[in-house]
Amino acid sequence: MSPPRSRFVFVAGLHRTGTSLLARIIAAHPAVSAIENAPVPENEGCYLQGAIPHTALDGRPGHYATDPLQHHTEQSPWNTLETQRRLLSDWGGWFDPDKPWWLEKSPINLTRMRLYQQLFPTAQFIVILRHPQLMAAALGKWVTDEPAALLRYGIDAYDTVAQDLPMLHASLVLRYEDLVSRPDAVRRAVFAFLSLEDHDPQIELRDGNRDYRVGQPAEEDAVRRMARWGYAPGGEVHDFAPRIAHPLRSVRDAVSAALEQELQSEQKEQKANIRQ
Repeated sequence: MSPPRSRFVFVAGLHRTGTSLLARIIAAHPAVSAIENAPVPENEGCYLQGAIPHTALDGRPGHYATDPLQHHTEQSPWNTLETQRRLLSDWGGWFDPDKPWWLEKSPINLTRMRLYQQLFPTAQFIVILRHPQLMAAALGKWVTDEPAALLRYGIDAYDTVAQDLPMLHASLVLRYEDLVSRPDAVRRAVFAFLSLEDHDPQIELRDGNRDYRVGQPAEEDAVRRMARWGYAPGGEVHDFAPRIAHPLRSVRDAVSAALEQELQSEQKEQKANIRQ
């Protein structure tokens, strides 16, 4: 089998953190092909392949991201040429071979990034986070776990992400809160990460965090660990610079420029309003 000329971009994140929203924005770009109209939940590729076992016990909301058996790295037994070939065979028919980027969005990508980098060395990864307390509140609609347990789950999962990121050649870490509050800047940064021109799909965004109230207090350890991502107790969100890794400095600079451009415009507007 000849290797495809297209490259994978994997969107990763816990359930209820905005992965589907982010994937819709990226998939609307004319240079991106995504899985569509598949007979599986949310067009997730994990259900459309048989290379890596995905049983009903795998990828469970509130559980998978802290299960050591589902954290696949360079040492995974699935790091084989046969796995790569099977994935390409199973997924290939869902993508347009003429488009340079193939987008795959499954929450379990969060624990498979290091394995996927081995299988597809030119792949790039976009991770989206959400305030752990609000993620827990949203996920609580789907599962019966206690809010405190879901909060611990989210924070533990983000710690694993932090450990995996240094191993990835090309990764971009964003937050749901920034996507809905600064959609133009975040969108431009995402496409800059993929070396693509900006494309506005005109998708209406709303802040889903407003639908939830944070009731449970956060322990001191949780507060400290959330702060790494710019999160504070009570659903508060502080400044956070999206984390970018890429072999090319030009790409890293383009992502930073896309994010800083809007901030500079906002600062100029604020100064103008003060003068008035």
